[in-house]
Order: sequence, then structure tokens, then C-alpha cells
Amino acid sequence: MLDRISQKFTDIFRDITGKSTISEKNIQDAVDEIKITLLEADVNLRVVRRFVNRTIEEATGEKVLHAVDPGQQFVKIVYDRLVALLGDERQDLNLKGPDTHSVILLMGLQGSGKTTTSAKLALKMKKDGRKPLLVAADLVRPAAVKQLQVLGDQIGVEVYTEDTKDSVKVVKNAIGYGRKNSFNTIIVDTAGRLHLDDEMMKEIKKISDIAKPIETLFVADAMTGQNAVNIAKEFHEKVGITGVILSKFDSDARGGAAISLKSVTGQPLKFIGVGEKMEDLETFYPDRIASRILGMGDVVSLVEKAQETIDTVEAEKLQEKMISATFNLQDYLEQFQRVRKMGSMDSILDMIPGAKGSIDAADIDQKEMIREEAIILSMTMKERYNHRIIGPSRRKRIAKGSGTAVFDVNKLLKKFEKTRLMMKKVVKNKKYQANLMKSLGI
Repeated sequence: MLDRISQKFTDIFRDITGKSTISEKNIQDAVDEIKITLLEADVNLRVVRRFVNRTIEEATGEKVLHAVDPGQQFVKIVYDRLVALLGDERQDLNLKGPDTHSVILLMGLQGSGKTTTSAKLALKMKKDGRKPLLVAADLVRPAAVKQLQVLGDQIGVEVYTEDTKDSVKVVKNAIGYGRKNSFNTIIVDTAGRLHLDDEMMKEIKKISDIAKPIETLFVADAMTGQNAVNIAKEFHEKVGITGVILSKFDSDARGGAAISLKSVTGQPLKFIGVGEKMEDLETFYPDRIASRILGMGDVVSLVEKAQETIDTVEAEKLQEKMISATFNLQDYLEQFQRVRKMGSMDSILDMIPGAKGSIDAADIDQKEMIREEAIILSMTMKERYNHRIIGPSRRKRIAKGSGTAVFDVNKLLKKFEKTRLMMKKVVKNKKYQANLMKSLGI
């Protein structure tokens, strides 16, 4: 996610923050590199010019040149400018109270991930305590209705469908059905096409007039860069949108669409798709994304992801086990599974300050993690709770059952013993913990 642009900014900042004093020429050189980086990231040219001019204006004054740490002051200015460009603050959905219905209209071109995004948004609404209804109004793309039904079953959200080709009729009847059955959030998946055309716009306009949506969200493919921005602008001019959802954001190494959208369309980026799972739709936080783009990590999001997967009571029990040295292989296995729930190793490294560029996800042997998990799963519960009973014959059986070698089983057991001892020391040593947290910027 944002790998290319993030690495470029990291290199630029490393150079300028390494200087004890900086001149206007240093600043101009850094800004020139930033300009090239943004253009290579497919950021809108007008947006780049505005960003560069404001940055130079703020960075060439006495505030930076005579600061105690001028390099860090310059970085702060770039960060603030980037946050402003991305939209300043997060923009929540403007929904009505739970006792009345709110219609959310989703639109976009074919291939943007609109139908999947509709289901992801419905799941997010469900987790927020609302009662969503999905409306299958994409009657143009073959199998779009069936796809939404499958996704609806997967997340436990009802999908309204009709055997007709009249999408306006479907939406009108769906809203009546939603009111009658106390659905307070109605999410309409409209038809997209391969390119903008008058027919599509007329259909969406009719649907919008009938549905009277409180939110009209344009779903754009982050991978298409400026093309996504230009199409979003055209949709806004012809239909009117209240926000944008960027799908496939996890595959975007450049970030041009995210950086340009707010300035070009005037409408906020509200959500980003960060994976293929239904849970992989995140609220867009300009400050957090700015931190990721500039290679500073995103500790807040990392902590939130950890909190989603680790129960407080379980965490306390785990800490007690570490202190008393009763941490076992079953606990070790569960930690593997919790880390996997947090996302890919790439996405986790994105959020750790200083990790981007210095740690490669490929260097973390994920194949070994899978192999270790298979070995533990081949053990009996008795063996997982007491690894000391695993003698030569048991090791041979475990290796055979996991499709590995006895050498791999021995290696895991040695590693586990070392890990257990290290955990006990870390938990007991509060000073060490404090220093570790400080080094991570938490």
C-alpha cells in the first residue's frame, strides 16, 4: 500500500533531516524532489502546483531556517500540507437516526468493485448497530444480482431483488419494503458501464430522484489514478456526489487518486478498500494516510486493529501466563491466528513507524509461519499444553502428520522455548517495556 510514494518521501526526508542547518537551496531541492514524486504518483498537476507553492511559501521563512531542528520543521510543514490536501479531518456518513431510514446510493463504472463495496459497507453498518438492506439495482452487468445475493448471505444482510429489468422500479419498491420492515439503512448498488454515457447518467438521475439518498457515494478504483479522479468529477457535475470510496487501495503503490480527489472534486474521500475480505473497508483518516505516505507509519490504526482481534480479558490472561512461564504451544498458535486476522504482513509493516523501507515483508518468512502452524496443529492438545513430553517418537509422528521433517519440529520447539523465556523477561521488566513502546512511538 503506497509503497512507491512512501519510499520516495522517506528518502527525501532522510536527506534533509540529516543536516544540522538548511538553506533556501536545500529546501528548494527537497521541494523539487517532492514535486517529481507527486507527479510520478499520478497526482493532478494543478494539485501538485498548489501543494508545492504553499510548501515553499511556508518553508522558506524564518520559522524553518532558524529553527532548532529545521529538517523536522520542514517535515512538519509537508505533513500539514498533505493532510489539508487529503481533506483535513475524517468525514463520517451523514445518516439519520436509527428510527428512520437513510438511503445510500452507490455508483461507479464497471470493474471498480462497486458491488463488493456495497456489501462491505453493509457489514460496516451492521457492526455499527444499524439494520442495513442491500438493493440489487445493477441490472446491466450479468450476475451482478447473484453476486450481491451471495455476499449478502455471507455477511448476514438481506438483499432485495426483483425479476425485472426496470432498476427504477426495483429501487422504489425496495425503499417501500425497507420502511415496512424497519430497515434504517438502505444501500443501493446501481449499474455501472465500461465508460460514461448518457443512458447511465439518466438512469442514475431517475434512481436518485426516487430514492432521495442522504449519501451518494462514487466508488473509484484506486489503481486507475487520475482517470478515477476525472470520472468522479464528471459524476459530481452531472449527478452530484457526497463522497468517494476508493476500492483496491491496498494495491495502490502510488496514491495519486487519494491525494487528488478532495481538491479536484470538492467532495471528501470517506472510505478505502484495503483487502478482499468483507471486513476490509476502512474509514478514511487524512492524518493517518498522510503519515503512511510520508513513511511515518500509523500506530493508531495498528492499535485499533489489535484491539479488534485481541480481547482485553484474554490479553490479561496471556500476560499472566507469560509471567508464570505457563505460556504454551496452544497460546503460541492462537497468536499466529490473531496476527493473521490483523491483515497481511505488508499492511502491518505499513503502520509501524520506521518499518517501511527498513523491513521487507518478504524477509519475514511467512512460509515458516505456515509450517510452524501445521506442526502445532499435528500435536495433541496434551502435547500443546506440555511441550516437554514431546520425545523422539512423538516428534517423528508430528513431523509425518504435518508433512515436515523431524528437524523442523526440533527447530520449532527450540524457538518456542526461547520465545517463552524472552516473553517472561519482557513482561516482568516494566522499564524495558516502556523503552520498547517509546522506540515504537506509542
